[in-house]
Amino acid sequence: MIWQQLLNGLTLGSTYALIALGYTMVYGIIQLINFAHGEIYMVGAFVGLFLVIETGANIGVALLGAMAFCMVLGMLVEIIAYRPLRGKSSRLSAIISAIGVSIFLSTLMVLIAQTNTRRYPEVINIVTYEIGPVHVSSLQIIILLVAALLMVGLQIMVQKTRVGKAMRACSQDLAASYLMGINVNRIISFTFAIGSALAAAGGVMVGIYYNAVWPYMGTMAGLKAFAAAVLGGIGSIPGAMIGGITLGILEILGVAYLSSSYKDAIAFGILILVLIIRPQGLLGKEISKKV
Repeated sequence: MIWQQLLNGLTLGSTYALIALGYTMVYGIIQLINFAHGEIYMVGAFVGLFLVIETGANIGVALLGAMAFCMVLGMLVEIIAYRPLRGKSSRLSAIISAIGVSIFLSTLMVLIAQTNTRRYPEVINIVTYEIGPVHVSSLQIIILLVAALLMVGLQIMVQKTRVGKAMRACSQDLAASYLMGINVNRIISFTFAIGSALAAAGGVMVGIYYNAVWPYMGTMAGLKAFAAAVLGGIGSIPGAMIGGITLGILEILGVAYLSSSYKDAIAFGILILVLIIRPQGLLGKEISKKV
């Protein structure tokens, strides 16, 4: 029983990790919590659903199409809602703008798709394998493999490419990066694009896994992913991965051994404990500021 729940938690946690990566990447560079990120995850799920229903696309095409669409959406959100406020006003203005974008996207999706829950048609022939007491579905294997490939690919890009080097430089000091000839605006837009693509991938996989997509699905998922990013250490890419997986496992174990009523409370209870005991998160570094 425990091994089955751990597998279920790992599957859910991998999707939280994908969303949390967007939060932590953006925060790492411009110290902004992109509260519209959950809605981009929701849009990705709907774009994948549209591609499957209207074009008959398979899961791979739907996934790539949703990621591409949300990359563009993420860049537009950064250019329109965040860039004009960067460096010209308090961070509170940017946070309010982020909340406004979140409400706008969810309301727009209500106008387009109504409030009813939509369901994915059968896009994959699901086969269940028995490994001892654990039942593993082919869909779970696909979700875990896709999430692992995306997270490993992101880590390689950040550590081994010129763009990744520029992203790391911007996270250290935006002003110095600009003086060194880095196109800071382009790097920030690229960061939003990558984070949005990962969220879209998570949205499509969650939509297929739970067979349910609705306009407000991004609100709670986004808040939980934010809690996962804080748990792992906001600004740390490996921390977001670990935080998301840990949160997913703890949530599933709480539902299995306590009650489903505690499903949402677990994430925010963990968030409160982390903020009290270790505010910098599991892999975050404590930064001291000179007064």
